[in-house]
Amino acid sequence: MLNMGGPSTVLETYDFLKNLFMDGDLIPLPFQRVIAPLIAKRRTPQIEKQYADIGGGSPILKYTEMQGAGMCELLDELHPETAPHKPYVAFRYANPLTQETAQRIKADGVKRAIAFTQYPQYSCSTTGSSLNELFRRGRAGEMGDIEWSVIDRWGTHPGFIEAVAQNIEAALAKFQPSARSDVVILFSAHSLPMSVVNRGDPYVLEVSASVNAVMDRLGHSNPYRLVWQSQVGPSAWMGMQTGEAIKGLARLGKKEAVLVPIAFTSDHIETLYELDLEYLKEGRELGMELHRAESLNGSPVFIRALADIAAKHLRDYSTRSIGPTSVQMGLRCPGCKNMTCGQQKHWFARAGRS
Repeated sequence: MLNMGGPSTVLETYDFLKNLFMDGDLIPLPFQRVIAPLIAKRRTPQIEKQYADIGGGSPILKYTEMQGAGMCELLDELHPETAPHKPYVAFRYANPLTQETAQRIKADGVKRAIAFTQYPQYSCSTTGSSLNELFRRGRAGEMGDIEWSVIDRWGTHPGFIEAVAQNIEAALAKFQPSARSDVVILFSAHSLPMSVVNRGDPYVLEVSASVNAVMDRLGHSNPYRLVWQSQVGPSAWMGMQTGEAIKGLARLGKKEAVLVPIAFTSDHIETLYELDLEYLKEGRELGMELHRAESLNGSPVFIRALADIAAKHLRDYSTRSIGPTSVQMGLRCPGCKNMTCGQQKHWFARAGRS
């Protein structure tokens, strides 16, 4: 189960930030190995305070482990041919890091594994980065001899869409019935640098597809927009930014809105601090009634969706209806110049065989 992760304690914040800013797939920087630790050191006090404000650390590991355990319990019933199933968490920037998980996988003698991204929508800077790291560990022999396949995107899966829609409906129910249909639904996703978008990264398209599927499920009952959060640094990022959108709605007299985390599958700093403590506060100071749709966390509908996705993948792979990777994963971004990306795609397409 691949994800970016987050520091489970405040003391892990610097290491998390250093790992994040060292990743050129996510944030390309000149002289990255020199500059990244300096940026991390400068930002650590501010981010430590944010993690302290949300309870002393990120809950993403707790929720990912919960989701993985629930998924595998269902998967044993849905696809008993490959049971028992065991989840492993591999975070890109926080413990358990991919290197640590690789060692556990090898020690357990695993021979068949699925690299299952927990980012619903694909980006080279998120899922791609995690797969690049997994490839590096696999090519180095750190995980042993494993037959790999990949679940690389699932942003329009009906179970995922249903889980998100149910949480939106619960948030809408907090408004007066007479005003409910006028409430603006603001889907908020983690932004990307425009340098990534402009090389042909599919993330913006896939997030948009998720939003459209959710609104189809809701019967297009409300006005809505897709906005972007978590910009870092002075370079151009995908917009408009969530905070600016809230100010714009207030200026236009749209005083009721629901914030929906559409690209996150569990609570972490982007939901608990940025959405809950910053944007909701800003909106309410502008006289707005704002509510946030809950993250998926322990949603039984969502956990069942994960199990259904994995079971279908296993069935289709066993009958050779699909290969180790999807057709879409095999296509590099037209502007890609990252040789590791091409090597990674080739390696996974051969089920992890060199």
